[in-house]
Amino acid sequence: MAPATELPSLRRLALLLYPFSAGAVAINLFMLGLMGQWVGLPAIPPVWAVTAAVPLGVPATWAAARWVRGLIAEAEG
Repeated sequence: MAPATELPSLRRLALLLYPFSAGAVAINLFMLGLMGQWVGLPAIPPVWAVTAAVPLGVPATWAAARWVRGLIAEAEG
């Protein structure tokens, strides 16, 4: 099988990866809120973590898409 001549577009990869990246951001925010209780901060409700993950998932998705595209380029040589 011949290698592809073009890398997948960053936008297409981002659309595919956004649900996973936003989910990871939501989980990390919620866990950060739980760890914040250790120092006396109030807990972050899960709904707030998910709501905050919608916009914060965009830069995480962009970074993940660039990383995946780099891996694809490296694999194709």
